Amino acid sequence: MENPSTETIREVLKNAKTIAVVGLSDKPERTSYQIARAMQDAGYRIIPVNPRAKEVLGEKAYGSLKDIQEPIDIINVFRRSEYLPDIAKEAIKTDASVFWAQQGVKNEEAYEILKEHDFTVIMDFCIKVAHSVIVGK
Repeated sequence: MENPSTETIREVLKNAKTIAVVGLSDKPERTSYQIARAMQDAGYRIIPVNPRAKEVLGEKAYGSLKDIQEPIDIINVFRRSEYLPDIAKEAIKTDASVFWAQQGVKNEEAYEILKEHDFTVIMDFCIKVAHSVIVGK
């Protein structure tokens, strides 16, 4: 399990417009909310995926990835590592091509599923940190 090169991550972040955030909390004190808000402030459209929320960051929340009817560039995951294989199985049924698991979140089985379907897979790396460090302001 290896993350792509810095150059590939830069291209992913420069070309992406829409990020579906799985596990995005509607509570402002939660890390997922703060990171998604920072990415929204950086110009990305955020699509919340949380079956317990109606709306987050001014965007309609969806119960699962399969409920989203619009293009997704990046699937950013804020769930524990053991949930990644199931999320990966949902991800491969979307039109997304990038699966990004947040800092501390990784799973070999999910990685293999996604790579078999030609996904760019980034795990155990914060998207906000990557954006700040690799893309810059």
